Amino acid sequence: MPQFSGGLNYQYFIQRPGIPASIFGGTSDEKLAFSAVHSLTPSLSYNQMFFSNSYRLALKASEYYRDYVSQQLAVTRQTIRNQVTDAYLPALLLSENLLILNKNISNLEKLLSETRAINQAGFAEQLDVDRIELSLSTLRTESDNLTRQREIVVDALKLSMGMPVKQEIVLSDDLPKLLDTYADVEISAELNFMNRAEYVELLKGRELSTLDIDLNSKTWMPTVSGFIQYQPGWQGGFGNKNDANFKSWYFIPSAVAGVSVNVPIWDGGASKSRRERAIIGVQTIDAQRQMLENAITLEVESARKQFANARERVQSQQKNLDLAQRIYDTTQKKYKAGVGSSFEITQAEQQLYSAQQSLMQAQYDLLTSKTAVKKALGGN
Repeated sequence: MPQFSGGLNYQYFIQRPGIPASIFGGTSDEKLAFSAVHSLTPSLSYNQMFFSNSYRLALKASEYYRDYVSQQLAVTRQTIRNQVTDAYLPALLLSENLLILNKNISNLEKLLSETRAINQAGFAEQLDVDRIELSLSTLRTESDNLTRQREIVVDALKLSMGMPVKQEIVLSDDLPKLLDTYADVEISAELNFMNRAEYVELLKGRELSTLDIDLNSKTWMPTVSGFIQYQPGWQGGFGNKNDANFKSWYFIPSAVAGVSVNVPIWDGGASKSRRERAIIGVQTIDAQRQMLENAITLEVESARKQFANARERVQSQQKNLDLAQRIYDTTQKKYKAGVGSSFEITQAEQQLYSAQQSLMQAQYDLLTSKTAVKKALGGN
């Protein structure tokens, strides 16, 4: 774009340079001054660059850099999204664990009430009551511990989301709901590196580096610019103080226009060194890109294998839970019929709780593995 500028300059010569007037036949005490005493010079300048290779590449680089920074923003958003996801899933796991644990406590409280009634009727020993009370006390203690752990994990989730720690939030999802939501994840989708924000960011950085090569490969290209300057000047105080026109001011305008062409000839090898460094920079990015492609490929394959393992564990743990539930239900029926013992109830109860925990952990691993596959493939 053209550039305009204006200025105002005033000069007062306290002592003016000159030569003795006697040289030209004047009196010896006089002096011929070379300038006026007063000079007032406004100026208006117009400058225009017609061609500059470095400026041309700088304009292109500004577009590339805008894209590069936008891609950096996308990488940061994806990183924060992944951090929030990683903090959200443990909170859901603990919430689901608390729901199951409280349900078990409710069932055990009902069983304790029934056992006390049987004991008072003389059909059960006090030992049976004590065992169930011990189990119930253990579950309540564990529930209190999980409640505090959940509060800690939820606070960490708030921190990762940039929320005040004291602000209340409600986790509206649960593990089964998210498993159904992610059921349509295309685990076997073809890997496309361009879906990864950090990969695109690396390519944008390479584009910037190639411009540096172009800049230092064409240092011979000239820089052409032009200018126009107009100065409507006024000057006063010509001659000696005794002259009649000494106090007069004279309008002395001037205008000038020109074109400047600057052609580099030799810079001592500096541009060659810069070009070689720029080439090395691009080669380094190419090596980084190859390493990143290998790392992303490994990440995708590992995530897919972890998903396959988690899916098999969920199926296996679901069968174990169904079996443990049948054993617990049968043991309760035998106990209520008077042909079982409280020890069998306690043992079946522990097996059921263990199966519930194992299934829940397997479901959590399945959900995290699905999330890991989506992250590796560049999904949101």
